[in-house]
Amino acid sequence: MEKRQYGNTDLQVSVLGHGGGELGGLGAAELHPKKLEVSEAVRVLSTALDTGVNVIDTAECYNDSEELIGQAISHRRKEFYLFTKCGHSQGFELPHWHKDMLEASIDRSLRRLRTDYLDVVHLHTCSEAILRQGDAIDVLLRAKEKGKIRYIGYSGDHKEALYAVRCGAFDSLMTSVNIADQEAIELTIPEAARAGLGITAKRPVANVVWRYEALPQNPYHHDYWHRLKQLNYDALQRSFREGFAMALRFTLSVPGIHTAIIGTTNPARWGVNAEVARQGPLSEADYASIRAEWKIRAGADWIGLE
Repeated sequence: MEKRQYGNTDLQVSVLGHGGGELGGLGAAELHPKKLEVSEAVRVLSTALDTGVNVIDTAECYNDSEELIGQAISHRRKEFYLFTKCGHSQGFELPHWHKDMLEASIDRSLRRLRTDYLDVVHLHTCSEAILRQGDAIDVLLRAKEKGKIRYIGYSGDHKEALYAVRCGAFDSLMTSVNIADQEAIELTIPEAARAGLGITAKRPVANVVWRYEALPQNPYHHDYWHRLKQLNYDALQRSFREGFAMALRFTLSVPGIHTAIIGTTNPARWGVNAEVARQGPLSEADYASIRAEWKIRAGADWIGLE
């Protein structure tokens, strides 16, 4: 699988990474409501690594995702970069973003993931006010000095992500970008690229919400479902496979993107994902057509979504 230099870091990341949200039952939870067994996590994550994926992303609040990753593939730790996020206080009595909670959360992630260090830790969608206050960034910097973290980042969108890029504190930006979420293509990604940040695309296939004929049950999908109804891309009216390929290749075509994080609990998906990635970027004409449709039809309030 193609590797890309992750900004000014020394990471050579695969163009596709595995997102751990669905391992914890998030995002497409209605498709797999039962708790994932360790043996199932082993199959999914081992297949991803065997396919050439070398980025595994998760978060402290993705239920038992960190524990599953640690149990499933910690013995292969040298084969992949481990990204996680911090900020939400599940399991702690302290409030979100409290500096003591953040420090404890990082240590807990290390234990759960069965590792001595984390390649990237992102602040998980905190407000601009929290960023400006500075304590959360300081916690990450101290963890970096202690060798617990190699690089620090911000995960989020819209004006908060723009401030994070401009403040100069971060090595990495994780932001939403896909056929239904294109604000970052002009607002943050160019500046992040110029600043030498590694850039990770989250939600790169818009949660494949076009597979639903009616509004899906999970509210997590509602905004994208409504947006894609208005955008009405031709490729999404054809086969699911063609629509998926168009959506993923669009995100991988965005200038500045280094890796795109895809969540799945189905090991077979990794062969399909890798095949699509090997097709490379869309043609300039196809990419321009999707961007043009967005500029014509996108609502003024269609900001980047977490």
